Amino acid sequence: MRRKDREITDIQAIINIIENCQCCRIGFQDEGEVYIVPLHFGFEYKSDRFVLYFHGADEGRKIDLIDKNPCVGFEMDTNHEIYANNHNGTACAYTARFQSVIGTGKISMVYDNDEKKHGMGLLMEHTVQKREWSFDEKMLTAVAVFKLEVDKFRCKEHD
Repeated sequence: MRRKDREITDIQAIINIIENCQCCRIGFQDEGEVYIVPLHFGFEYKSDRFVLYFHGADEGRKIDLIDKNPCVGFEMDTNHEIYANNHNGTACAYTARFQSVIGTGKISMVYDNDEKKHGMGLLMEHTVQKREWSFDEKMLTAVAVFKLEVDKFRCKEHD
């Protein structure tokens, strides 16, 4: 990271930032092109590692790319605000506040129903702030759940 003064390294602060993010963008490599998908997510930090969970249809380009190349990049951001740094009336006087997390990892399909329930529970908890859910077995069979095991990440805050 070029601006070390903006890097966040405290894990609890990073978790708080991720909790405020509503969308995670996953970047796939597709034969020389980048394919980016914005998704709602759930997450956990366990054994010094982040795991992000997503859900969606069980077919399509995203699923094909997961099978083709599990190495992906991701980005999430929150707390945006544009403000004038000084009042000299020029465009350069404006700057932006934000917090972001970017990184890389391996993405894979989740087939085990217990892990699907776990991942969907985390996703629902993150998106609607409710912890306890029941999941119908038929629904679990129909939905694709995939997880991103984060290898590297950086968190940045500009205020």
